[in-house]
This record gives sequence, structure tokens and C-alpha cells, in this order.
Amino acid sequence: MTSTYTYNYTRAHTATHLTDVILGTITDILADLKINMDPLSRNWVQNENAIKAWIEEGSLDAVVLECHQPSGVVAPVIEFPVSYTTSGDGNAEFTASRARAARFRAKLDRVPTGTTYRLFCTFNGPRTPQPGWGPGKRASIDGLSGITFGTLGSAPHASTGMRYYHS
Repeated sequence: MTSTYTYNYTRAHTATHLTDVILGTITDILADLKINMDPLSRNWVQNENAIKAWIEEGSLDAVVLECHQPSGVVAPVIEFPVSYTTSGDGNAEFTASRARAARFRAKLDRVPTGTTYRLFCTFNGPRTPQPGWGPGKRASIDGLSGITFGTLGSAPHASTGMRYYHS
């Protein structure tokens, strides 16, 4: 007997998946760089809910991780751009390149003890305000070299990649 199952993925499923990919990769990067992750843990639900809501509504352009070194240097800076499709493909799959990301993370420049981080989100238009998130100013990436990782995760309605800027 053969059974056929049809799955109807919504933007909510896409948003949940890509949020997990982005925040999971940020957690891995901070751990690899030995940057204190207590603030990320404390604000996990708030960050997760905000990023998920913005992906679901299609307003999130990118999540940005800035590493602030004790000397005042801001590097590395890692962007997770989100690209949207105009319509979901019912046959599209949820993918994540965690193994590829792990190989890439091994190449990250080390940072000095005492380095902290900041998360920013950039937008491609109006967005719904989210608790704990307000306006901020990103550090300049002028003078930093950039490497594009490519697709980090994909889903029926959107995908995310990764760009790494270093000194």
C-alpha cells in the first residue's frame, strides 16, 4: 500500500526554520569565538519572536552580528541576509547547511578576551515593532574585507545566507 502525504508549508514554518538557522549559527559563532553568550541566552525568546515575526511578514532584510573588541575595533561583522520568494513552492524543502557553516566557522579570525557583541536587524520596508528592539546604529564595515558564504538555510518562502566581514 502506498500513501501520499501533502504538506502545506506556510510562511510561519519558513520563519521558524530560518530563525532557528540564524540564531543557531550566531550561537555557534559566539561559542567558537569564546564571546560571552549570557545576554543572548537571557534574550533568546525575545530575539526569536522578533526575528520570526519579521521574516513571517517579509520585512526583515538581514540580521547582523557585530563583534566589539576591547580596543574599539568592530570585527568581525557577520550578516545573515534574508531573501524572499514571491510565492511558496509546495515542493520546496527546508534545508540548513550546518556542516558547511561549521567548516567556515573554523576559518573565523580569533578575537581578544573581553570582546562583546551586538545584534542588529535591517529592514526592507515597514515592520511591526517588537519588544526589546529599537533603533540602533550599525558600525561601519568600510575597510573590512568581505566573504559571502552563500545559502545557509532555505525554506519554501525565503532563504538566508551569510556574509563575513573581517579586518
